[in-house]
Formats: sequence, structure tokens, C-alpha cells
Amino acid sequence: MNDTILLIEDDEALAQLVQLLLERADYTVQVANNGESGLRLTRQSPPNLVLLDILMPDMDGWHVYEGLRRLTDAPVLFLTALGDEHNITYGLGLGADDYIVKPFGYKELVTRVKAALSRARRARGEQTIFRAGNLQVNLDTHDVKIDTREVALTPTEFQLLSALVQDAGRTVSHDTLLRRVWGPEYSNRRDYLKLYIWYLRQKIEEDPRAPVYIVSERGQGYRLVVESQES
Repeated sequence: MNDTILLIEDDEALAQLVQLLLERADYTVQVANNGESGLRLTRQSPPNLVLLDILMPDMDGWHVYEGLRRLTDAPVLFLTALGDEHNITYGLGLGADDYIVKPFGYKELVTRVKAALSRARRARGEQTIFRAGNLQVNLDTHDVKIDTREVALTPTEFQLLSALVQDAGRTVSHDTLLRRVWGPEYSNRRDYLKLYIWYLRQKIEEDPRAPVYIVSERGQGYRLVVESQES
């Protein structure tokens, strides 16, 4: 899940913020402050996705896009203050995978990046699969297996498991999980979270009372273990 994203943005403060936000979401981020360096980085190490500003000196984003398309078929998302219909239509008409207007929210940015990467993988016939020990989670088809055994999850159970997969190996707070799965209005309903964690453990743990995949961090939240477990 550690895809590389190339950010081509001349506003250094914004570039640093976007880099921080995407790295928190577990992406590797390369930053170029102008079009020429962005194209050079693409030649040297092709990224999985490009975030491209339009209003840049020397070479604007439209021309950079044309250069990128000669170097890579990675998804390109325009990230710009030009939010009028003409520019959005023009950018998407060029073949860009998405068009994000500044200012934007953290959740919107990460969601659109994730969606574009997922679409690109499907177009290549690839799928996003998370593995930890005997547990396998296909984030595209929603299939879950323990060894070769299919595990049937409800939509809410799968959404909760996916939220843990997003931050696999790290503790995810109770509030974060509740907001991701049920929405901000449920941020204080830890009884919901505790109940569905128990449902998940019953389905994927050999002994739900001694879990090896979904572990509790007292007073903090839950963590999906990524270390290999023995069968």
C-alpha cells in the first residue's frame, strides 16, 4: 500500500503540508517545485500517481501534463486554485484522472488519491490486497480469507476492518474509527465500536478472547497486527 506520489507544486508551504498529510496516510511523497524538476523526477523514478498544480512559473501545469503523458501512464490529478467550469472541463478533457480545487480538506484529498490509485490498479488488472499472517483482505472485491477459508463480513464489519487496514501496524483511536465507519455524529458511541470489534474477532480470530490480529491498546484504540502469525 506504500505507493509513491509525485507532487508538483511551486507553493513550498502548501507542498510541505500536502506531503505531511499524504505521508500520514502511508504514501511515499516526492516533491518538485516546478515543472522541469517534476518531469526529471518522473524520468528517474516513475511515480504511482502525480498531483499537479497548474499556475506555476516557466512551465504551467497544462504543458507539464503533456510532458508527463509522454513519460508515464500513472494517474494525474490536477491540484489547483482554478475552480471555474472552463478549466475543470479543459483539465479533465485532456485526460486527467481528477481535478481537485484549492482549498481542499485532508479527507477529500486522501480519498481522491486512493480512488485514483484503485482505478489505475483495476485498469491494469491488479487488486489491492492486504496480508498479515493467515489473514488476507482484498480491498477492491471486499473478499476476506483466513488461509483458504472465506470469511463473510457485513458491510459495516468490512468497513471497520478496512479502517484498521488503512493504518495497519499503528494504533487507531476509538474516535477515529467511529468517525471513519459511522460518521462524526457517532464519535462518542464506543459501545458500537466495542460490539463490532467483537463481531470481527469472532469471525477472523482463532480465539476471539485472545486475539492475534485485532489487539486492544488500553485507553487508546485498536491496532491491526502486521507481524506474521504462525498458523
